[in-house]
Amino acid sequence: MDRPAIAVGPGMDMPIMHDSDRYELVRDIGSGNFGVARLMRDKQTEELVAVKYIERGEKIDENVQREIINHRSLRHPNIVRFKEVILTPTHLAIVMEYASGGELFERICNAGRFSEDEARFFFQQLISGVSYCHAMSSVLHSQPKSTVGTPAYIAPEVLLKKEYDGKIADVWSCGVTLYVMLVGAYPFEDPEEPKNFRRTIHRILNVQYSIPDYVHISPECQHLISRIFVADPAK
Repeated sequence: MDRPAIAVGPGMDMPIMHDSDRYELVRDIGSGNFGVARLMRDKQTEELVAVKYIERGEKIDENVQREIINHRSLRHPNIVRFKEVILTPTHLAIVMEYASGGELFERICNAGRFSEDEARFFFQQLISGVSYCHAMSSVLHSQPKSTVGTPAYIAPEVLLKKEYDGKIADVWSCGVTLYVMLVGAYPFEDPEEPKNFRRTIHRILNVQYSIPDYVHISPECQHLISRIFVADPAK
């Protein structure tokens, strides 16, 4: 009997199944604004996979559909592989390769901050993966999109809801990741009010950041960060 399918674009129907048919729960591995992530085991192959559960809604379904279309075509050693999508009446679930090394953010939290050499190691992998995505002509588009996620990583031109180049905005987000690895804090959070998103957005729009005196990084690295954090993306 054929399985039902979820349409994710013209000619791009995908098979779906309930996780009870093929996957068994191992443990929960994370949660966030997106929903819950679980470690599951494929009953047929014994392979461990990560499953991201997202509560359904018209706008959510549209955003996830775009993510599926983009993610399923990517083949790169620094990008987690997409496997399939599971559809239930209440949730969408994206099944992905399980990266057993854990999350980069968790490593940073455990270490406090990275040395410049260690940060360079991860930053090179990040840039390699992002550059690959940029080379995929159908993956990125340069029209305004909803600002999904924490504002700490969002470029000024995205916050202003103007038309922008998604590739340049991604470079800004990569710069935030580099800063976090080196400093152990977000560059644009107000030290006095780190959870005040209005202050964070104000500081992003005005490119207000500094590198603390206790963080020792090379002039070349400081220059790289200063060239990434520029308010005018045309520069």
